[in-house]
Amino acid sequence: MIPLTGQQKDAVLHSMAHLIALNKQVIIDANSIDLESYKGNDISMHDRLIVNDAKVDGMILSLEQLVADSDPINKELYKFTHHNGMNIVNKTAPFGTVMIIYESRPDVTVEAAGIAFKSGNKILLKGGKESINSNLAIVSLWHQALEQHNISKNWVEYLNYNRTETQAFLEKPTQKLDLIVPRGGEKLIAFVKKNAQCPVIVSGRGNNFVFVDKEADLELALSLINNGKTAKISACNAVDKVLIHAELPNKDKFINSLISKLKESDVEILGDDKLSSNDHINQIDSDDIWFEEFLDYKVVIGQVINTQQAIEKINKYSGGHSAVIVTKNDSEANGFMAAVDSAAVYQNASSRFTDGGQFGLGGELAISTDKLHHRGPMGLHHLVTNKWYIKGNGQIR
Repeated sequence: MIPLTGQQKDAVLHSMAHLIALNKQVIIDANSIDLESYKGNDISMHDRLIVNDAKVDGMILSLEQLVADSDPINKELYKFTHHNGMNIVNKTAPFGTVMIIYESRPDVTVEAAGIAFKSGNKILLKGGKESINSNLAIVSLWHQALEQHNISKNWVEYLNYNRTETQAFLEKPTQKLDLIVPRGGEKLIAFVKKNAQCPVIVSGRGNNFVFVDKEADLELALSLINNGKTAKISACNAVDKVLIHAELPNKDKFINSLISKLKESDVEILGDDKLSSNDHINQIDSDDIWFEEFLDYKVVIGQVINTQQAIEKINKYSGGHSAVIVTKNDSEANGFMAAVDSAAVYQNASSRFTDGGQFGLGGELAISTDKLHHRGPMGLHHLVTNKWYIKGNGQIR
């Protein structure tokens, strides 16, 4: 693909935002067909599938934010003049062709394609069959936006493949692939990692923890846990596990208040053997449940004797996504945040903020739980690699 100028890319993104605004009802109508066709019982997938006025407005906003942001390509990262006179510069560069495989979530068809396009990458979109009508309606608008500026439609390509065809493509791609981002459940991620022949960045499970320290503000803790668990159960930044310090003052009263609050949203509450004596907490059958991401109205509560035990438990069981400590003790919080091996760590704030838009990135391609090439929300300025430029006048070694 011939590189595009920043002006060309912004012009396409601006046109796409305008086209989505004009065709809002077309997108919602296409989504209605998908919603009517969906027969599964996965409430989180159904929640992610929904496109309404607010979702469309979010798509438009993500594109407007991309236009307002700076071009991430050809930014100088490092400069060095060799003693022999060579000038050596390292700059950001596109990956080339990026493939994203995702379930439900038609808004990804806008957000991911927009980020890839502005960062100079061709994108291959492989959405799930449950959102096919929504995705094709949006891709049609992408192609209109590109054609309006005499730019090839190949920059944004939709792969309408079934599972067998997807596996064949991953094993023997019919075009060059430089990076794959699977965005979905653990089965999808395992499928991609098993079959892919190029680098994979995993947008993995959440399974996020909140640790209520013995010096926590209890009202604050209740608010953060309730928000993290019930605000959007289909989100990867939702809370699934709560750890409570054994020396928390008024611990039993706090637990009862927490149960009462969560029950208002019909959350199923499970607990370890230290807490299951409470009539409203069902004892867990196996420690394996600490590994699970629920994406449901379900939470596990456990007790720890100190911060170190909380850290060890989180690092053993969590998805490496987000972790929260609720405490008034800044020193305790700083130690927790440094030691917990998660992409985002919080003191006295909800895990629900782990999101590209909330972190000022103007959206995200994915939230990476890998450490290479990037970790956490992956925005416009992260979907780049780098390239070395060396200028000399005949130097040999």
